[in-house]
Amino acid sequence: MGTYLYCVIAAPRRPTVRRGRAGLAGTGPVRVLDVEDGLFLAVADAPLDLYGEAAIARGLQDLDWVSRAAVAHEAVIESFTGATAVLPMKLFTIFASDERAVAHVRGERPRITGVVKRVANQQEWGVRVVLDRSRAAGAAPPAPRAPSGVAYLTRKKAQRDAVVELAERARETVAALYDRLAARSKDATRRSATELPVQSGPLLLDAAFLVPRSRAKSFEALVGREAKALRRQGYGLTLTGPWPPYSFVQD
Repeated sequence: MGTYLYCVIAAPRRPTVRRGRAGLAGTGPVRVLDVEDGLFLAVADAPLDLYGEAAIARGLQDLDWVSRAAVAHEAVIESFTGATAVLPMKLFTIFASDERAVAHVRGERPRITGVVKRVANQQEWGVRVVLDRSRAAGAAPPAPRAPSGVAYLTRKKAQRDAVVELAERARETVAALYDRLAARSKDATRRSATELPVQSGPLLLDAAFLVPRSRAKSFEALVGREAKALRRQGYGLTLTGPWPPYSFVQD
């Protein structure tokens, strides 16, 4: 039996586990360990025949199994979001015993202190912006008409120019949006935006913002106004959260 570590919790008093809160399949009930004054661990007993090194290596070949584990892992972490700070651990962080888990965290105390200071009383919000090519193209000026002899070449050049102009306008739009939202956050980070299998168009912005809890409502309102303005230009904005500071706990 090993000790599965979900997260490190900074709080003025020992946090309680929500009744009925289940963790990963096959693990024991979620419980709290004391590290030292104001610092705690959310853990569970993990049978090593299910979560030992060899078992996890086999499980990683099954994406459905990994997905179910990730959902359960995050659900436990998010159940403690009312604490001063919650530092999520990576999926499948397992120690040989409770004592080993506590000793590891105590050994990382200087780093953990710095992270707690950075994310205390903060929430993570995610913002994604997708381009709806058809609507954005409709907002662009029409291509010029040309005499019939050169109409085809003119149309082709106009189409190429429109694509370049649309791409440049999109880059400027999301860059300006990111700057405005970052200015209202304690910290912000952009993740690599790539093509997604969506019908409307590519993902232009995938960003996370660290926002003080006291400013959560004003941040949501700001994003709502931005989404409304962007919709008229052919962009779709999605806001998710609040989450534990997954994107801001690494040095």
